[in-house]
Amino acid sequence: MPKLNSYFPQKIEKKWQKIWAKKNLHRANLQARRKKYYCLVEFPYPSGEGLHVGHIRSYTALDVIARKRRAEGFEVLYPMGWDAFGLPTENYAIKTDQAPAVITKRNTDRYRRQLQALGFSFDWSREINTADPHYYGLTQWLFLQLFKAGLAYKAKMPINWCPVCKIGLANEEVVNDKCERCAAPVVQREKEQWLLAITKYADRLDRDLDLVDYPLPVKIQQRNWIGRSEGIVIKFKVEDKKLKTTADEDIEIFTTRPETILSVTFIAKAGKTNRFTGEYAINPANQEKIPIWEAEYVLAGVGTGAIMGVPANNECDREFAQKHNLPIREAPAADEISLKKIKAHPLTTYKLHDWIFSRQRYWGEPIPLVYCAMHGWTPTPEKDLPVKLPPIKRYQPTDTGESPLASVDQWVRTKCPVCGGPARRETDTMPNWAGSSWYYLAYLLPKNSKTEIRNPKQTLKLKFQNLNFKKWLPVDWYNGGLEHTTLHLLYSRFWHKALYDLQLVPAPEPYAKRTSHGLILAATGEKMSKSRGNVINPDELVRRFGADALRLYEMFMGPFDQAIGWNEDGLVGTRRFLDRVWRLVNANQAKKTKPARLDLAGQILLQQTIKKVTDDIEQLKFNTAVAALMIELNYLEKILPVRSIAIKTFLKLLSPFAPHLTEELWSNLGEKKSVHLAPWPRLIRIASSPAAPVKIVVQINGRTRDILETVADLAEEKIKNLALERAKIKSRLNGKNIKRTIVIPNRLINLVID
Repeated sequence: MPKLNSYFPQKIEKKWQKIWAKKNLHRANLQARRKKYYCLVEFPYPSGEGLHVGHIRSYTALDVIARKRRAEGFEVLYPMGWDAFGLPTENYAIKTDQAPAVITKRNTDRYRRQLQALGFSFDWSREINTADPHYYGLTQWLFLQLFKAGLAYKAKMPINWCPVCKIGLANEEVVNDKCERCAAPVVQREKEQWLLAITKYADRLDRDLDLVDYPLPVKIQQRNWIGRSEGIVIKFKVEDKKLKTTADEDIEIFTTRPETILSVTFIAKAGKTNRFTGEYAINPANQEKIPIWEAEYVLAGVGTGAIMGVPANNECDREFAQKHNLPIREAPAADEISLKKIKAHPLTTYKLHDWIFSRQRYWGEPIPLVYCAMHGWTPTPEKDLPVKLPPIKRYQPTDTGESPLASVDQWVRTKCPVCGGPARRETDTMPNWAGSSWYYLAYLLPKNSKTEIRNPKQTLKLKFQNLNFKKWLPVDWYNGGLEHTTLHLLYSRFWHKALYDLQLVPAPEPYAKRTSHGLILAATGEKMSKSRGNVINPDELVRRFGADALRLYEMFMGPFDQAIGWNEDGLVGTRRFLDRVWRLVNANQAKKTKPARLDLAGQILLQQTIKKVTDDIEQLKFNTAVAALMIELNYLEKILPVRSIAIKTFLKLLSPFAPHLTEELWSNLGEKKSVHLAPWPRLIRIASSPAAPVKIVVQINGRTRDILETVADLAEEKIKNLALERAKIKSRLNGKNIKRTIVIPNRLINLVID
């Protein structure tokens, strides 16, 4: 008989974490014959600040899902790794004069310790790190497959340049003309850049959103960024200035509003400056001469790179016309007969631009290409992968736009893989998005990557065409931040579709289901950030309250998909709840009287709790699931002692939220196997449940006058008759006319009288 000792979560949690690790309790068997379930959370960037409470919200939610799926009989993969390349580590390396690899190692060690202290059921045997040469060698190989397929190319073009980060930015990394990372104003620079031809997949990226279970706001953000537009292309003849006739040259204009053609007062082509070209075009609808301008606001990559200016109907056109004294005319809409005479054809366009893939920094994957004067850009042979980052002393980016790698002459100079002549390596590196675009696949790969890369009998293509992919893809449930909807998620879907076309993956989409969580705000309502000094580190919270209390609070604090303010008082409350659970189980065992079966009301409540927790977990309503467990605890405390089956069912329902406490109490109840290996509670039909008692509030004109107890799910007319027989109601009515009766089943009846 265990003693009624106090609940010490820190001792219990460390104990069970060691046991779980020793038994490999959470390790997935990828070859198991059971149904598979792949849970995935966005892997973190291991910054120097360590884990914060925002991470915990997402990881706990999917941990609850993963633990429930295991209990339901699935073979579950719930992995973790590190998105380790990128600017923060490199900037810190510059500031502190430390190697980025050393900093990354220290940070990942800290994150791993923090995550393990919270009891997440990650399969640590499949841990990955995008900065590991074994990993980024595969990233390089995948890039080369895109290059060979014509999806990676180099072009000189104006790019977004951050003068503070000293780096080129993709369009998606510019928000309101500012760097997404440091908020510095972005300027335009001409530079040769590597690009990925994501625009070739624009239609499928838009259309295939119908194949996946994503929240509507996520789909809307993706589609808005892709920017699909259906319209027509109208040809405008250009007037020959010498002959005063129309030349053979045409300007093709894409428009979604052809009916506004009579209101056109100028043509604008994409240009670096705003200027009149000196040329005119002929409006095919009315033969009017229209001036042709170059305009900064017209983008070369959108539509045909030219627009018809309709200042009466378009705000941008109006501003341009007013600035350059061009007429503004509101004409009637052109009718269908007129439009049919115009030379035109349908066209679908997209706002999406090709993805700028070069970064002029050190801490990233080297682009595995060499340049030979005779053969141009040539892939590094597979046997020479990975192309490793050379050790350097100075990581500072340059004002010229060259990567620090350009100064490592011995590394840059190499031989052409084709002719053996002198060649030079590409010195730009890949963006941090490269490693995160395919990391969900890396969790499924064999771990002996080094030997496989060097083994000529197994090419990397064979490595990627493995049975794990066929069974485990797509990812069943992926959770991440809304801030990654138009960056990581779009890029990852593009890489996956390209790999699908290359027959390297078996499904057209990487993630079957995607959800997002709301931010955890500071108590003041501000976003948590290091600069504001309001970031909350979990280490002290685990030390004071225990990991289970912290996990439970993050699930209970509010609706999962909404932003919520941090309040430590709530953490005090969840710790108090767990204390009560501890006392309940120990007190129940200590009772010397014979435990009784749950009465009918208790059986009904327990079944309602099973259904509520089960359903709410699937709908990410974790806060109401926890509330249901609190109601069940209140009831069990009042009726002790009870048979252990009721206690065990309660512990099983609580176990995904508070895995350590429930494991300890489960063991104390004499169970030999882990609570996390026990099957999920099933609903059972209670024979007498149709006659289960319920209390119904009886109101007259909205004011409560009596409460009657009867069986559940009674017909409305019978409820009304029972209410009218109550003495309190009879005296209140006193023969008055009942105009209307309102019934809420099993809860309330309201009699509306004159």
